[in-house]
Amino acid sequence: MLTLPVPLVASLILIFLVARAALRQTVRWPLLVLIAAEAVQGMVISGRQHYGIGWLAPVQPVLAMAIPPLAWLAFQIVARRGHLVSGDLWHLAGPAFAVFCVVQAPPMLDHAVLASFFGYGTALLLALRGGRDMLERTRLDSGEAPVRIWRWIGVALILSGCSDVILVAMEMAGLGGWRGHVVSLMWGGTLLAIAGLALSDVLAPGDDTPPDEAAPEIASAGPSESDAALVAQMEALLAERQLFLDPSLTLSQIACRLRVPVKALSAAINRVKGENVSRVVNGMRIAHACGLLLGGASVTQAMLDSGFNTKSNFNREFLRVTGLAPSDWLRRESAKGPA
Repeated sequence: MLTLPVPLVASLILIFLVARAALRQTVRWPLLVLIAAEAVQGMVISGRQHYGIGWLAPVQPVLAMAIPPLAWLAFQIVARRGHLVSGDLWHLAGPAFAVFCVVQAPPMLDHAVLASFFGYGTALLLALRGGRDMLERTRLDSGEAPVRIWRWIGVALILSGCSDVILVAMEMAGLGGWRGHVVSLMWGGTLLAIAGLALSDVLAPGDDTPPDEAAPEIASAGPSESDAALVAQMEALLAERQLFLDPSLTLSQIACRLRVPVKALSAAINRVKGENVSRVVNGMRIAHACGLLLGGASVTQAMLDSGFNTKSNFNREFLRVTGLAPSDWLRRESAKGPA
C-alpha cells in the first residue's frame, strides 16, 4: 500500500502554495525561493528516510545548510533593504562547507547543520530587537504582526537545530530505530510552520524601491527642535497628499519623499511621539475611518477607504486607538446625538 511520509505531504502542500502565490503575485520572490527550497528538502528527506534512495543522503545536508541563509536573506530583502548586495555572496559559504564535509569530513556535517540553524535563527531574533521600525519595507497597516512572524521564523530555525540534539540523545538512549519517524515529523512540522508564516498576508509586497543611503546610528536622546520639525513635515505630507490612505505605504517610502534617511526619520518619530511610525500612520487611518463611519459608510467600506487591506489589521488598530470595536464605537457615537 502506497504511503506518503509527513515531509512529502508538507512538500506537496508547499508546492501548491508557492504556485498559487506566484500566480497571484502576493508573495515576494525571496520568500518564494525559501519555501521552494523547503519543499525540495521535504522531498529529499522523504526519499532518503522513507523510500531508501541512497544517493539522496549527501544531498540532504547540503540543502539543509541552504535554508537558514535563505531565511536570513528573505528577511533582509523583504523587510529591510529591498535588494541583494554583493556581501550576500558570503552566505553561500554554508552550503559550500556542507559540500566539503560530504566529500572530506562527514562527521562534521551534523555540527555544521546545527550551528547554521542556531546561528541564523539567533541572528534573526537579534536583528528584531528594535521592533517594528526595523522592518522598513513592510506595509504600515500590518502593525506589529510582521515582527512577531519574523520572530517565529527565527524560533523555528532554532527548533530545527534542536532536532539534531534530540536525535543524538535518542541514539545514546538506544532509540535509533525511531530516527526516521522523528526526522519526518520534526522537519514536516518545521517546513509547514516556516512556510505558513512566510505566506502570511502581513508580509505581502509593499515598496521595492532601492533604499536611501544608510544613516549612522542615532543616540536615544530626548526630542530636538529638528526632530519636531521633521515629524511635523511628515505629518503635513501625509495629511496634505493623503498618503496614509495608501495600503502599501512603508517607512522607506515616507523617508524617500522627505529626502531623509530611514533611520533618522524613525528615530525622530520615536523621540517626538513615543511610538513607531506604524502606530502614527495607523492612527491617522483610524481617525479617517471614524469620519467615514459617522458619515454612514459601512465598516468594510471605511476599512478599505482608510488604507487597510485586512479586517483583522483594521479591527486591531481600531481597538488600540479608540478602545472599542468599530461597531461598538459607532453605537456609542450615535447614542451621543448631535453635538
